[in-house]
Amino acid sequence: MDIDRNAPAAAEGWARVSASPETVWAIISDIAAWPTWNPDVRSATFDGPLEPGSEFRWKSGPSSLVSRLEEVDPPREIGWTGTTMGIRAIHVFRFEPTEGGTLVRSEESWSGGLAGLLKSFSRKRIRRAIDIALESLKAESERRAAG
Repeated sequence: MDIDRNAPAAAEGWARVSASPETVWAIISDIAAWPTWNPDVRSATFDGPLEPGSEFRWKSGPSSLVSRLEEVDPPREIGWTGTTMGIRAIHVFRFEPTEGGTLVRSEESWSGGLAGLLKSFSRKRIRRAIDIALESLKAESERRAAG
């Protein structure tokens, strides 16, 4: 799965995490628990099986989103699409085993009218969301690995 690299807003980031890909996967794939470790996620509801096509609802920052899992490849990759306020988002997390842990990569793109109109704001918001998610995922993964 890939993001839309031609979208008005796109960003990527990475973090080295001192925890196994399985530990990181267990955290990111428990969608309903996102609010417990990611301060940017206010709520999340997921009732379906963890497989492509399953939908989940969540609130991030000021947005309420309905997202759909598109890629589920444990413990290597998870990706979803979502829409809110006319913005179509694509988000992918990839997990690569490294000596002593996991290299976590996060990529996201926003397309649609509002993302195009508010390019600067959209780019800043997407960058901030990726940074917060990576920092929070790293902290929670390392806390559990030390546990």
